[in-house]
Amino acid sequence: MASTAKLFIFLISIFICISHTTAANPLFRSTSESRRHLLLTPSPSQSSSPLAAILYNLGFQDLANASLNANISTINFPFTIFAPTDSSLLTCPSCSLPLILQEHSVLGLYSFHFLRNLAFGTKIETLAPTRCLTITPSRINNSSRSVFVNGVEITKPDIYNSGFIIVHGIQGYMAHLSPISCRIESMTTLSFPFIPPPTAAFAATRLMLKDVMAHLRTGGYSIVALAMRVKYPELADLKSMTIFAIDDLSIFDGGNGHEYVANLGFHIVPNRLLMASELVKLPHDTELLTMDRGEKLVVTTAGGNGPLVPMRINYVKVNNLDLVYNNRIVVHGLSTPFPRIRRHQNDGTQEFQDIMGTVI
Repeated sequence: MASTAKLFIFLISIFICISHTTAANPLFRSTSESRRHLLLTPSPSQSSSPLAAILYNLGFQDLANASLNANISTINFPFTIFAPTDSSLLTCPSCSLPLILQEHSVLGLYSFHFLRNLAFGTKIETLAPTRCLTITPSRINNSSRSVFVNGVEITKPDIYNSGFIIVHGIQGYMAHLSPISCRIESMTTLSFPFIPPPTAAFAATRLMLKDVMAHLRTGGYSIVALAMRVKYPELADLKSMTIFAIDDLSIFDGGNGHEYVANLGFHIVPNRLLMASELVKLPHDTELLTMDRGEKLVVTTAGGNGPLVPMRINYVKVNNLDLVYNNRIVVHGLSTPFPRIRRHQNDGTQEFQDIMGTVI
């Protein structure tokens, strides 16, 4: 009995020693403790950008890392993300994750309630140029009906809504969007009559237009922002635009504010995004169509000649390139409004003449 008792005490001592060792040594942590430790360890995505932190905390680790290279964190207006789960992304091993994230992000706040009430086949333009998502709510007329995004079901609606960003979780087969995904296909099967569904392809332009107007209003170009507001219905239908703007101080000092507002269309190149890098490369005598029918701007001094020979359009110096810009709109600054000039043939030579008849 004595030897048995000593053996029992010896075994208990060994057990207590092992228990203390495992508690003190992180190598002996239990599975649950290790998992808890990993969750408490900050992720690189969490500390890099707010969007990455949001996606990471929601369980979209792959998208969180992709967001660092997708140029989405710099967006300063509301947007919605249809976030594929990590397992869904495995169905497309050749896909570019940053591009997938752009293709599943749209400008504007699209709550699940709003999506349920969209017309079948509504297209929403994404942050990837010329790529659109197709929204197809189910035909069941009740509050719990499903919504599909390019055939993939929204399985976790409104899992994040800050009033600036909405995230919906989707799960299914992933693939890159087609370059013709923004076209409204004809529904010619027996199941659907030929009724083209409405499109939301220009929603992005409207949001970007409002964003540019807000920046101009707070940046000393409030008269231009007001003129754009007056012309908003026409501007909202453009795919892109280049605007030449005059600051408030120049307008008030020169007394030509009314002239500029009345001729705003003459200072806008529609459906063309001429960033500074492209604008300065335009050769001398290049003509640019404007929103005023039949009226054109002319590059009278080409860019790229240095500060002593600045670029001039209609003989007006372009003194502030890329003043405000986004993916659809760019604004360049001027000192005075453009005069209206026209070509004049005289003995085989070309001259530019303003509309008052004075040769420039």
